[in-house]
Amino acid sequence: MRPLPELTPENTAFWTGGAVGKLMIAFCADCRHAIHPPQLICPKCWSEAIESKAVSGTGAVYSYTVNHQQWAPGMQVPFALAVVDLDGAPGVRVTAEVVGMNPDDVTIGQTMRVTFVNIEDIWFPQWEPAQ
Repeated sequence: MRPLPELTPENTAFWTGGAVGKLMIAFCADCRHAIHPPQLICPKCWSEAIESKAVSGTGAVYSYTVNHQQWAPGMQVPFALAVVDLDGAPGVRVTAEVVGMNPDDVTIGQTMRVTFVNIEDIWFPQWEPAQ
């Protein structure tokens, strides 16, 4: 039911890092700027020296939404999607499904940690409450 992203040279580390339990974020090797979504050129200094690095996989909820509408057959509702400010990657926010808690209990500022769900060759990040 979930559409799979096309793997490209710039995004493969992000979509496959979950295989080893790592949230991989692109960084500029020249100016150290964190880049998400991944790109071939740094939007800050225009360098082409982009590398993927594992980040801690924790952060704070910046925003979230709870979906109560079943807009596709077989979709489990309700579910929450959270936009999380990543620790160790200033300015980067990752949006993903929240798991391991009641969707209506998500709060702004709540500390989350990444987990992954595997579908074919893709490891989708998910957020769960940090213990």
